[in-house]
Amino acid sequence: MSVPNTKVARLALIVELLETHQVKSQPELRDLLSSHGVDVTQATMSRDLLELGAVRLRDADGHLVYVIDQGAEGSDERAASARLTRVIEELVVGVEASANLVVVRTPPGAAQFLASSIDHGGLPGVIGSVAGDDTVLLITKEITGGEAVVEHLLALSSARR
Repeated sequence: MSVPNTKVARLALIVELLETHQVKSQPELRDLLSSHGVDVTQATMSRDLLELGAVRLRDADGHLVYVIDQGAEGSDERAASARLTRVIEELVVGVEASANLVVVRTPPGAAQFLASSIDHGGLPGVIGSVAGDDTVLLITKEITGGEAVVEHLLALSSARR
């Protein structure tokens, strides 16, 4: 598989690798990334793992392996919110609402990563998402909930600016 040389593609590949392999160390993950044509520094990989919420847990054999903590029971809600905020800050190019629908524009190739982050991050009022290449459609629970979600997204996207 050919992976574009973008952060979004690299993060998606890391998630896929951690879901399909028992990765015990960063050098092992780096080798897996390299086998897919993605060369990263140790510092970049550490930042990526932190941003993705990767943690090391014991597998059935007692080995510590990396897994993505996607809002497991007992996880820190502030950390999940901070991760979602970072992703929104980096990927949201524009937003627009119509009734209970919100259209979110992203750079090309980033929509699915953003939609997954929103799905796992629990954006208030959103009951689901559909992602294309550069567009995410969010569906809100309330029939007129789109504007509130737009305001929330805009607030998150400018949180640290």
